Amino acid sequence: MSTRGEGGRRPASGLGPALDRLYHSYNHEDSAQDPIQLVRRFSRPDDQEIVGFLASGLAFGRVASVLQSIERVLAVLGPSPARFVRQFDPASHGAPLSRIVHRWTRGPDLVALVWVLARMLREAGSIEQFFADGDDASTPDVGPGLESFSKRALAFDLQPAYGRVPAKPGVCYFFPKPSSGSGCKRLNLYLRWMVRADRVDLGLWRAVSRSRLIVPLDVHVVRLGQCLRLTRYRSPGWRMAEEITRSLRQFDPVDPVRYDFALCHVGMRDECGFRRPQGDGRCPLRGFCRPKGKVHGGRRRTEGA
Repeated sequence: MSTRGEGGRRPASGLGPALDRLYHSYNHEDSAQDPIQLVRRFSRPDDQEIVGFLASGLAFGRVASVLQSIERVLAVLGPSPARFVRQFDPASHGAPLSRIVHRWTRGPDLVALVWVLARMLREAGSIEQFFADGDDASTPDVGPGLESFSKRALAFDLQPAYGRVPAKPGVCYFFPKPSSGSGCKRLNLYLRWMVRADRVDLGLWRAVSRSRLIVPLDVHVVRLGQCLRLTRYRSPGWRMAEEITRSLRQFDPVDPVRYDFALCHVGMRDECGFRRPQGDGRCPLRGFCRPKGKVHGGRRRTEGA
């Protein structure tokens, strides 16, 4: 197997064991504050599937703000979010959601999002099945499946949610496509939660192989991906996400995205030393980064498409 990503740089020798140690140090439910903890509040898989999509969809901005917005949405959905969504009618049930704002996402966009999820459940029975209906398990990764998923989601009639549908409705932000160049961070984050199974991720879905997942690309994964020579790209997007994932497959071809949670939170805690006067003295990956050329790029874990 090649030790070089397609057109990328060679990761430092010995990085694999260091990543494995990092993964195990973060592989417990309370290792870091994260939106997935709100998903784990629910015990029913159908509730977790719905709450997971909403939580990952709102995962942009400061963590405290993200958690607050998710809590406001959950307060509207009540104790049985899946039942709320199955029975959702925008005219009858949309008003409480329409008053919620999260950064540039407005209440009508949340009404439209829940409406789209309701249509998915009515058409396919679950979000998993709706995704699987447009996915080809023989493709190397989930890119084509995400393309189909977003395209079919946005094909639903949005008039019941918006009334007069805007030229570019805000709900589109929840359904980016790889063909547009987007890293599809929040959709890849959702797939990680649903497909992988350990003490962090839920592993609810069986229709998608974890080997086909793509890393959720945020500012922290971008930064560490560049510093660890996992990618040659300097601008975040689908190609960078693919290349970082290819590099991680060198260390675990069956489950390459398992490193994502730890890498992200090393960056969020500033353990990597970026912008710190004392440098990377606390970094658990010290010695594996390139010494120069650390660059800015991407958005926070809780930001981006």
